[in-house]
Amino acid sequence: MTQPDRRTFLAAAAGLPFLGAPTQESAPPKNVVDRKNGPALVRAPRLKPGDRVGLVNPATAASDTVSIDIAQDALRSQGLVPVLGENYFARRGYFAGTDEERAADIMRFVLDPEIKGIWARGGWGSARVLPHLDYDAIASSPKVFVGYSDSTALLSGIHKKTGLVVFHGSFPRTTFTAEHQRALLMDAAAPLLANPADIESGKTVQTENRTRTLHPGKATGPILGGNLTVLTSIVGTPYLPDFEGAILFVEDVDEAVYRIDRMLTQLALSGVLSKIKGFVFGRCTDCPPGQGHGSLTLEEVLLDHIAPLKIPAFRGSMIGHISKQFTLPLGAEVEIDADEATIQILRPAVL
Repeated sequence: MTQPDRRTFLAAAAGLPFLGAPTQESAPPKNVVDRKNGPALVRAPRLKPGDRVGLVNPATAASDTVSIDIAQDALRSQGLVPVLGENYFARRGYFAGTDEERAADIMRFVLDPEIKGIWARGGWGSARVLPHLDYDAIASSPKVFVGYSDSTALLSGIHKKTGLVVFHGSFPRTTFTAEHQRALLMDAAAPLLANPADIESGKTVQTENRTRTLHPGKATGPILGGNLTVLTSIVGTPYLPDFEGAILFVEDVDEAVYRIDRMLTQLALSGVLSKIKGFVFGRCTDCPPGQGHGSLTLEEVLLDHIAPLKIPAFRGSMIGHISKQFTLPLGAEVEIDADEATIQILRPAVL
C-alpha cells in the first residue's frame, strides 16, 4: 500500500475524509535547526481554552476508571475538552487491545482536525505500536503529544521520525504540574525549570527537592530522554533519537541500583553517552539502596558513568514518577546549569 493509500485507509477507519498533504501555503510553520540526521525540527500550534484533546492508551489495559476521570478533570481545569480514544478500555491480555487497535486510536486523533493535542497513558506496550503509526501523517498535522514513563518509546519514535517537539509530562493533576504544563503548551513560554525551595522559619532550605551537582558547568543542546528502562529498550532500533550534542535526561521507578548501572552501561556501550553534552538525572522513585556490603550506591553508579565524560551534569530535578513534575519539550534547545541545577528552555516549544 502506498503512503497516500495508507493514509486514505486510516482516515476512512477514523470516519474522516483524507485531505491530502498540506500545500505550501497551508503547511504549518516549521523551525529548522541544524540536524545531521532526521527531519527538520517542527513545533505544533499551542493549545487554547476550548481545544479538544485526545486521550489514548497505547500500553497496559486500564481497569481503574477513577484515575482516568481525574485525568479528564485535570485537563478540563486547563480549559481543554478531553476525548477518550475508542479503544481506551479495550483489553487483549495485559494490553489495551491489539497493537493495531492501540495505534489506530492515535491515528484517529492525528487525522481529526478537531483534536489539537494527545495525552498518552503509560504501563507497557507503547513500543509495540511504533511500526503501525503513519509518521508522514503525524508530520503533516503536527499536534501536541504528551506522555511519560512507557510513553518514552512513543515520544522518542515520533520525534525521531518526524522532528516534532513532543512533551515528557503527565496529566496536570497537581497545581505545580499544571502551571508548568500550561506555560509550555498554552502560553508558549520558555521557562526556567528550577526546583522550588522550601521555607522553614523564614529560612530557605532544600529538603524534598534537593539536587546535587555531578560535574559543574553549563551546556546547551536539544533535550532528549525519558524513562531509562524504556529508553534503553529501543537502543538499536530506528526509533531512537540522535543524541549527538544533546542534553540527556533520564528517570525511573522501582529499579534496583544494579539495574540502573546495567542500563547506563548499555547507553555507554552503544555510544549514546559519548555523544551527549550534558546530563540530568531526575528521580528514581522507589529505588532502594542495594543489598549487602558490596553494593554500590546510586550516586556512585552515576559518577562512574558520568564523571569521566567531564560534561555538566546534575541529579534531583523534578522529573519522573512524582506528583509534582516538570514537563520537558523533547527536541527543543535548552541550557542546563549543573551548578544551579536548572534547565532553561531557550525558545517556545509550541507556536
